Amino acid sequence: MHRVVALALPDVVAFDLAIPAQVFGHEDERQLYSFVVCAAVPGLVPTTTGYAIHAAAGLEALQSADTIVVPGFSPLTDPPSHVCEALRKAAGNGARVVSVCTGAFALAAAGLLDGKRATTHWRNAERLQTLHPQVDVDAGVLYIDDDGVSTSAGVAAGIDLCLHLVRRDHGTEAANRIARRMVVAPHREGGQAQFIERPVAAPLGHFAATCSWARQHLAEPLTVIDLAGHAGWAPSSFARKFLAETGTTPLRWLTGQRLAEACRLLETTDLTVQAVAARTGLGTSANFRLHFLRELNTTPSSYRQLYQGRNRRMTRV
Repeated sequence: MHRVVALALPDVVAFDLAIPAQVFGHEDERQLYSFVVCAAVPGLVPTTTGYAIHAAAGLEALQSADTIVVPGFSPLTDPPSHVCEALRKAAGNGARVVSVCTGAFALAAAGLLDGKRATTHWRNAERLQTLHPQVDVDAGVLYIDDDGVSTSAGVAAGIDLCLHLVRRDHGTEAANRIARRMVVAPHREGGQAQFIERPVAAPLGHFAATCSWARQHLAEPLTVIDLAGHAGWAPSSFARKFLAETGTTPLRWLTGQRLAEACRLLETTDLTVQAVAARTGLGTSANFRLHFLRELNTTPSSYRQLYQGRNRRMTRV
């Protein structure tokens, strides 16, 4: 059982806290994770939205955690020294440390982001960099997973990061199952820009049927013209509306779907890299490896070895 502990600092952002609660603490995930909320002092913790939440545990809960999540809080003052010390000790014990939105300020105050690349909400990125110059702040991404310390951008980007961690822990199928329950996109790359006009979690409305159709035809050389034709739109209008509603271009979304399916096949089948590339429409083996390395910072073979844990005889299909 993987123990997840959320540290609620005053005044905690309720939505930021609800994200790990829904991903890790939902009743459907009790076979995979346990979830506890702790605070510097057990009891009621005020939120930024006019009500308080109850933290059943104190800081001692951090020391038995496998993953610690620090949601955003306000104002962005450093947590008390004993809170920072508890975070450092837990990280030293091997806990994976995660922040949602401005929770990165707490990790930085504890020194856990020193020398690392990190992100936070774009509105607060400059302040994080000014207060903690030893941190390499990147305000242009959704989330960063850096050697046991993970940070996410504002608000809903925390969902993307938490699903990414589930994918690392238990594979694509588990992450997709949780995403379906939460009615959000199963995968958005961490490198996707957070500067979008109107972010939504998944293609909705006009695009739901077309996106579902595209996922069923990933092996085909789909283009924007193909997607627009299925949706009954002119290509330029389709591309413009898709970007406005999803925050990404149709082709980048399609590449993300191809890579997500490739990850699933690498995790759960014995298909060769060439066969996986063909089934997902990612071209030649060399082109597939290039996409995979650029987006996931590893090779398909290394990814398979990580999830399957051993060399297996490949099937050419």
